[in-house]
Amino acid sequence: MLPYVYRVTKYDPADRNQHGHYTGTESTISDHGPVEAAYLQAIAAFAEETGVDRLAIREPQIGGFAHFSLEPPVDGCGLAGLFPAGLSGFHDGALVPIAVGLELVRAMLRDNGAWCRLETDGAFAVHVGWDQYLYVGSCLPCEAALARTRSLGLFPEHLDASPYDFVPDDPQHVQRPADADFWARLNWTVSAHRATFLEETYAANASRWHQLTRDNIEAVRSQLTPRAQLAVWPDLLTDVDAAMASLPEEGLVEVLWEDADGRINGVIADETQFEAVRTQIRGAHAAGVVSLATDERHPLFTAVLPDSDGVLRARWQTEPTPSDRNWAFLKTLRRGQVVTGTVTSIASFGVTFVDIGGFTAMINIPELSWRPINHPSDVVSVGQAITAEVLDVDMVQERVPLSLRAVQENPWPQVAQRIGQVVTGPVTKVVPFGVFVRIEGREDGFEGLVHTSELDESTGGVVEVGDALTVKIVDVDLARRRIALSQTQARTPRHQGDRHS
Repeated sequence: MLPYVYRVTKYDPADRNQHGHYTGTESTISDHGPVEAAYLQAIAAFAEETGVDRLAIREPQIGGFAHFSLEPPVDGCGLAGLFPAGLSGFHDGALVPIAVGLELVRAMLRDNGAWCRLETDGAFAVHVGWDQYLYVGSCLPCEAALARTRSLGLFPEHLDASPYDFVPDDPQHVQRPADADFWARLNWTVSAHRATFLEETYAANASRWHQLTRDNIEAVRSQLTPRAQLAVWPDLLTDVDAAMASLPEEGLVEVLWEDADGRINGVIADETQFEAVRTQIRGAHAAGVVSLATDERHPLFTAVLPDSDGVLRARWQTEPTPSDRNWAFLKTLRRGQVVTGTVTSIASFGVTFVDIGGFTAMINIPELSWRPINHPSDVVSVGQAITAEVLDVDMVQERVPLSLRAVQENPWPQVAQRIGQVVTGPVTKVVPFGVFVRIEGREDGFEGLVHTSELDESTGGVVEVGDALTVKIVDVDLARRRIALSQTQARTPRHQGDRHS
């Protein structure tokens, strides 16, 4: 916040009542003459004394969809000729010389439809308010500029802060940047859906639409306006009638359609114009309807472009989608982190889903236990609170696999110490290449394989599930977690320490 802030107006403080409201009769619109010129000269004086020769455009806006100003409408919202790139040059972070900054102030004083904050970080700021109230901030007291302002017939007043200082919509919101994770997810989304729409908002109320494919996504990315807000939307519907059936009973919407030449067109309309829009898009290959009401807009995910060095300096925020909230939560996780959660469901194919702070993570069967299980319900139940380790954080597909066994003691090293022991256990499974025998006296005990070549010939090769076999533990493969058993070697004299299960 700048230490010296002044409200500069053409309104004499003597004409304010006890509540501070102006009671004079002067016009609140620009005179396009001496008073307007005085405002601009005052700003120039403050900038010169502060030592500022360039200003940054912050949070630019283009007027709404109807013209409510007392001034007559002008082409380009008063920005015509100020930027070589047209309106797209009017973007957050764009640096302009003082001369262009003064022309922007002129357009705002005339209420031509464009508005922005003009600032130099830590040094200077110009904000234009309603009814031609001007707010100038500086890192210096600017006594000479104050005297110059008074000599121009204007009235500067010291304030603690500008009422137009930037304040985030939600100070707790962590804005998602269009970083490597964002583009990786967008590429994955485009590949999964073949085509997707990207809405590029380069100034409030000013957007461009891009239909993305796997072939053009990088080309579109290279042409985006710096610090633009991005929103990813599903592709248009090829059933145009179905798309138009989603028009609301009332309210502003943006209708998008692909014409016969493959061009994407858009028009903003309300209920009084819907029939005309239906006529206009007749013959379109595809169409879609996007609400302009914040609580009715449902893109897939959003982001804001960082600067070229990867730092997100744009201060505006996109309305978070469920995917954006997932992103914010996933950024708090790391591989190897231990988390707590609640089992929410067990899928028919065996995956266990766990709520970890509003995000649904999953545990595959092998990660539920070190011991063999037939079904997740052998280990967990719906509603159970568990502690597990994060195996990975997939920012692209928004997946977090967990491991329950990772927070349990690994019993395999103890099993390896039993090599050479002779035990007796039941046959649990008969396969073409041998039989499996449980070597521990518990239902989830470890099992080992007795290969056909290691079966005692005295059995005649006939072994059934449930038969008790005496076997020797001949090997434990810790990497693949496999136990090799032998019935033939169990007939040899036991060493000290051999025991039954």
